[in-house]
Amino acid sequence: MIFHPGDLAYITPYIILVVVGMMLVLAEAFFKGRDRTALVGLTVAGALAAFVASVVLYRQVPSGVRIALLGEMLVADRMGYVLSALFAGVTAAAALMSTAHQREHDWQVGEYYGLLLLSASGMVMLAQAANLVTIFLGIETMSVAVYVMVAMRRRSRRGNEAAMKYFLIGAFATGFLLYGMALLYGAAGTTSLVRMQTALAQTQNPGLVIAGSFLLVVAFGFKVAAVPFHMWAPDAYEGAPTPVTAFMAAAVKGAAIAAMIRVFGIALGGDVLPFGALGWASPLVVIAALTITVGNISAIRQDNIKRMLAYSSISHAGVLLVGLSALGLGALSANPAIMYYLIAYSVTTMGAFAVVAYVGSKGRERLFVDDWAGLGTKHGAAALAMTICLLSLGGVPPTNGFFGKFYIFKAAMEVYDGQLLWLVVVGVVNSAISIYYYLRIVTAMYFREGTQPHTPTRSPGLIFVMIACPLLILEMGLMPGWWLKLVGL
Repeated sequence: MIFHPGDLAYITPYIILVVVGMMLVLAEAFFKGRDRTALVGLTVAGALAAFVASVVLYRQVPSGVRIALLGEMLVADRMGYVLSALFAGVTAAAALMSTAHQREHDWQVGEYYGLLLLSASGMVMLAQAANLVTIFLGIETMSVAVYVMVAMRRRSRRGNEAAMKYFLIGAFATGFLLYGMALLYGAAGTTSLVRMQTALAQTQNPGLVIAGSFLLVVAFGFKVAAVPFHMWAPDAYEGAPTPVTAFMAAAVKGAAIAAMIRVFGIALGGDVLPFGALGWASPLVVIAALTITVGNISAIRQDNIKRMLAYSSISHAGVLLVGLSALGLGALSANPAIMYYLIAYSVTTMGAFAVVAYVGSKGRERLFVDDWAGLGTKHGAAALAMTICLLSLGGVPPTNGFFGKFYIFKAAMEVYDGQLLWLVVVGVVNSAISIYYYLRIVTAMYFREGTQPHTPTRSPGLIFVMIACPLLILEMGLMPGWWLKLVGL
């Protein structure tokens, strides 16, 4: 590997997150039993610095240009910097949401903020990955930190159980990931994603390519909680502290999709590898259809709002897999459509979980639909924010969720000979079905009388996220032009 000192400038967002994250982990030793406001401020400052660095680098790299870094281990391109800015923004929002929730629910652990930034650094590595080695390192850096954050409420038996399930399933998925990468390396003789596409198309061992690509489909299926690899998600989302759940649903899923874009769009893309009965697109389209359908049907039966949003997240993962299938089958607009959807989904998810964190109070998180009865009368602004987020998740115009699904399905329709038409129909039908369980919450907030007083969890940071996310949802939906240009549509 050839190292050029100038390469470090292109990975500034990653360096900022790593350095500040390590500082925060060490700083906890000096804040035992004291106010941790300074730690929160440093976390937000570090995340915002990474965000600004990503924006600056996005403007410096011309459109369509890919600059190899650190001996082709990483790459600098506009897609990577858009995703890096997204992950940094979500990390800052999660930190702002956490202070009040930590205070109310007694899990004031300073190491949490360092782990938050270190997990985000793994996501940035995935956004810029150009090698199977950096894909693996990014996933493990991201995942190990999240395993610990899920168990941060040490007195919560449900949280400890959720962390254990998540850890065991994650370790199982890592095995699939490593075996798949090993087989692809054996077939290609390289771990470089760019070189691998040509090498795999000409390999003398097609069986290794088929087995390796299918194992990667399974491994990434676990990471994005796709059916039938989704069994960990509802329990982990419910047991984790609400800000951690928001971070998992938005950033972790987005980072896994970013890795899939790099692997399936570059290393396993082209005119040969995705196609046919033994191409990776064949199992992926089936998994996408199952994920959308099972996620929606399961969400209908949920009374716990965090579990409902978990199954909703599973369904949205299915929509993203539709976009990845279209990307593999040659749809030119699939990549920017996925990018727009990731931004829209992340903003909406952070907003929804911010309201969930706001509504809960010490000793009572109010996680059931019945607990939200009368919220529209007592806390009208919170109810309005939640309504906007739920309508966006359902894909109702004029929200960004509507445009996100529209562009994903439009890209799928561009695939040659209408191969994904049936998958688009499945997605549209399930989008209509999802409106039912989203409106259950809206109905409870506005049309049912509450019997219990609401004493919400308040903090300036949490309220800021509650206000900013719905406004951004409407702005992206009413004026999508700038965002579409940003992602290349």
